[in-house]
Amino acid sequence: MKFVRFVWQNEEGVGLLGPTGEFVLSLSAVGRVVGRNFPFRDMETYIQNRLCYEAWVEWVYNRYHLRGDFEELQVPYAVVRVLSPIRRPVSLRDGYAFRQHVEAARRNRGLPMIPEFDQFPVFYFSNPLAITGPGPIYVEPRHLEKLDFELEVAIVLGKSGRNIPAHQADSYIFGYMLMNDWSARALQMEEMKLNLGPAKGKDFATSLGPWLVTPDELEPYKVSSPPGHVGNAYKIALQAELNNKPISYGYLSDMSWTFAEIIERVSYGVEVLPGEVIGSGTVGTGCLLEINGRQKQENPEAPETWLAVGDEVLLIGQELGALVNKIESA
Repeated sequence: MKFVRFVWQNEEGVGLLGPTGEFVLSLSAVGRVVGRNFPFRDMETYIQNRLCYEAWVEWVYNRYHLRGDFEELQVPYAVVRVLSPIRRPVSLRDGYAFRQHVEAARRNRGLPMIPEFDQFPVFYFSNPLAITGPGPIYVEPRHLEKLDFELEVAIVLGKSGRNIPAHQADSYIFGYMLMNDWSARALQMEEMKLNLGPAKGKDFATSLGPWLVTPDELEPYKVSSPPGHVGNAYKIALQAELNNKPISYGYLSDMSWTFAEIIERVSYGVEVLPGEVIGSGTVGTGCLLEINGRQKQENPEAPETWLAVGDEVLLIGQELGALVNKIESA
């Protein structure tokens, strides 16, 4: 299933994306017709309470997708205001799982590849109160000092657990979505000199969406996990565009650490809960910091490119949709 959180005629709710991606079906609207109240306005609340509703949502999905029922209730996707599927995550962590990105980021700073990368998956906490979906990103003046995007994929946990072994961890994933981990590089570089952060370099905005995809939808893309690693991997093509110009390409299967292994690390000694969001880290080539560094290596005089007010960033993922954001002054 592909879940969409959206606003239509001043009503905010959760719906299902139609078979062709051209329409969305409000679960609340279906509930009113069939006499079953669907009270949820965001995915994290549904996930936390889904045992009482999961079978009914599956019934609606099958009737809608397989039989064409409820088509009179569907609304064109193009006319609704799409929101982040997750309104306020229980927590927001971001990983560092793509070797190509880590190597490039360190090389650009004149540093060798850090051997600890191969010993355990690392992550940091970001701000779950600064979530956005598609649409404008409002930034302060200091954020515009080397403002950057990051092309990522995020998972949402579907059940609670503690000390979850990697070989069981994929069963804890409710769904996948695109993630843009906006980065104010000037602030980030100042903070990281103190060996703490990235703090204000990252916590002002994280964009998620446009929809949340359950793992069964990704089965056709499943491939072997990297040698020596455990967990599901999917060869899903990812791309970023800046002002309609493609600038970044990669595959989700390029992750050196799987989401299952990241969950194992995250849950060590702590309980994780339904509705927590975990990002993959940046896809190789998936940010201007990396692109600028590569261009500087080829030509030390090459000008740097950073985001400015009015720029539009588009992230695209197979089955994951298109996440579009435009930079605006706060």
